[in-house]
Order: sequence, then C-alpha cells, then structure tokens
Amino acid sequence: MAAIMEKLSLKLFNLNSRNETGKQRCLVNRLGYASGYTQQDAGFSLLELLVVILMIGILSAIAAPSWFSFVNRQQVNKANDAVLAALQEAQSQAKKTKLSYSVSFQKNSATKNVEVAIYSTNAGISTWKTLGSDVGANSNQLLLGANLNGENAVNTASITDSTVHYPLPITPTKITFDYMGALTLPNNLGTPVSPSTDPPGLKIVIALPSSANSTSPSSVKRCVIVKTLLGSMATAKDSQCS
Repeated sequence: MAAIMEKLSLKLFNLNSRNETGKQRCLVNRLGYASGYTQQDAGFSLLELLVVILMIGILSAIAAPSWFSFVNRQQVNKANDAVLAALQEAQSQAKKTKLSYSVSFQKNSATKNVEVAIYSTNAGISTWKTLGSDVGANSNQLLLGANLNGENAVNTASITDSTVHYPLPITPTKITFDYMGALTLPNNLGTPVSPSTDPPGLKIVIALPSSANSTSPSSVKRCVIVKTLLGSMATAKDSQCS
C-alpha cells in the first residue's frame, strides 16, 4: 500500500511540474508576442544602418554652412569688441595721466595678425599686441580697414571721403586723444555724404575676406567709429562700415 501511495505522489509531482513549465512557456510566448520581439529581430539590418548614415550626412550638409557662418561672425564681433576696448583704454589713459595717448592698428605682413598698440604719444610704440588674443579672436583670418589717411584724419583723396581702404592706406593707422579725451589737433572727421548730414567719422573696420578674393572684404563687416571731436564712439556693421 505504501508503495502504491509513493508512486501516485510521484506521478502527481511530475504532472504539476509539467503544468508549471507549460505555464511559464506560455507566459514567455505571450510576452514575446506582445512586445513584437523575437531573437530574429535583434540589432539593425544593413539597409537600416545605411539609411541612418545617409540622414546624418544630409543633416550635416545642411547645418555645416550655418555653423561656420555663425563662428566667423563671432570672430568678427570679438575682434571689433577688441578695437573698441583699445580706443576706450587709450582715451581713459589720456584723461587719467593728462597726457596724449594714441592707438595704432596694423596688419602684420609676416604673421597676418591684426595688431594693436596703446601708448603715450610722446613715448611712441613700445610693443604690438595681437588684436583680440585675450578673447579668442583669430585675427589672422580677418581683414583690417580704415578710412584714414593720417593721424585723426579721414581720407580726402577720393570724392567720397568716407571710403574704407583694404589694405590700409597708411601703416600703422593712428588715432590720438588729448588730455581731455578729445581728438588732438589737427583733426578731420570728413565731409557729410548725402543724404547724411553727419561727417563719416574715423572708422576702424574688421571684415571677413571675400570667398572670391582673400584680400577683398565680404559683406560681413564690423566697425568702430569715432564720431565727434570730443571722442564719442559708436559701433556699426555691414553696409554702415563701407
């Protein structure tokens, strides 16, 4: 009797085990079906990978020009900020020391960097500094222009005396402030060009080179203009810097 009961218990145990295994398999199959996942669906096909790569290439081709244009404009903006800071520093030093102070700009023919010097006029230039180096501007990729043909004097050799020259008509270009921060004498802010009634002022221009000619400016320009004999300044861009 005991042997019969033992065999019956063993059969019931095996039956329960098979039922549990069947339930687990059924659950796995249901989950796999619900998620749409099978072993054969794992990873990407070659076609899918090629489509993704193609889409990335197309998006990069569209975005790259805009990105480079943005970076170049930032370089011009940084360099122009450095021009304004240099002029303001010279004007401040002139008023502080009660001496004439000058700012000179040049394009170094060897390094191609735009350079600036701030100095006491009587002492003369001691050192040149790369323009905008402290703010990350790559001035060797930029053009420097001005409408001056002498110290504190707008070019008067042409009919339109506000013409900006590339390269500069004089090297270096120099602007000087007296002990009150005004432009030293003699000075000439130019003749108003119709329809404007204001003189063009002294312009220092930073420009991106043209894609067709690296020595000619593109339409992307930034400039600082000394507008009055008292030394007031303003910034402008693009067509206002021509």
